[in-house]
Amino acid sequence: MGLTARIRTRDGWAVSHAVVTVTDMTGAQVLRAEADTEGTVRDTTELAPGAYTVIVTAVGYAPAASSAIVTASGRAEVGTVTLARQGGTELPPPGPWTIDPAHSSVAAVAQHLGISSVHGRFTDFAGTVEIAPDDVTKSRVEAVIRAASIDTGNGMRDTHLRSADFLDVERFPEITFRSTGVTGAGSDRWTVHGELELHGVVRPVDLDLAYLGTGADPWGGTRAAFRATTELRREDFAMNYNQVLQAGIAAIGTTLRVELDVQAVQGESLPAA
Repeated sequence: MGLTARIRTRDGWAVSHAVVTVTDMTGAQVLRAEADTEGTVRDTTELAPGAYTVIVTAVGYAPAASSAIVTASGRAEVGTVTLARQGGTELPPPGPWTIDPAHSSVAAVAQHLGISSVHGRFTDFAGTVEIAPDDVTKSRVEAVIRAASIDTGNGMRDTHLRSADFLDVERFPEITFRSTGVTGAGSDRWTVHGELELHGVVRPVDLDLAYLGTGADPWGGTRAAFRATTELRREDFAMNYNQVLQAGIAAIGTTLRVELDVQAVQGESLPAA
């Protein structure tokens, strides 16, 4: 009996401080419950069968309202409620921003043996973001990754990835991305068009980007958070090595899923440690 709901951001994160309010058809409040640390609401209050309005609120997010039908069991299953950041598709304040590597990650996932995934990340990178004041499409992003900083948790595999079979870090020590434009792709979502130089090859690459919001940090600065994803094909960057097993299965998949979690600090440099 009662109400169950899951409160999430557009990127799937739990909203642990959300409040769910249920009103009946007269507008009278019949239930109020808070989400737990997992963004889940479970309330055992028995509700009379009928139609209700469910309103979800959270600081920093636009309210969301939906209808719910309570059955004879007295149960209302709202399902997953997705909250958008307050302000919709607004980007961070204009001007320069500096990516903070200590609070960001550059990760890639490849299929292994056709049945599991190998997760890797680059540990040495830097970048800047310039938010254009009048025309968002003129905003710019630049990033540089040290190819030798690849880390998959396996020393032998990492040595192979640094070799001429893959990244060839001696000849191509840096991986660079430079944006060429930005277009809107929905509330809080953008597509960042750019050019990626990897393994000595330059290709156009689009990043699917979600803006997660802006807020003050404990050091007196302002931070903006983003999450971006894209897919790359190794052969597009002249990395054609592969070992094919007897069953005809490639040892390492040719498609890489790239996942970026980025915090940027307002200003042209990072705060002093």
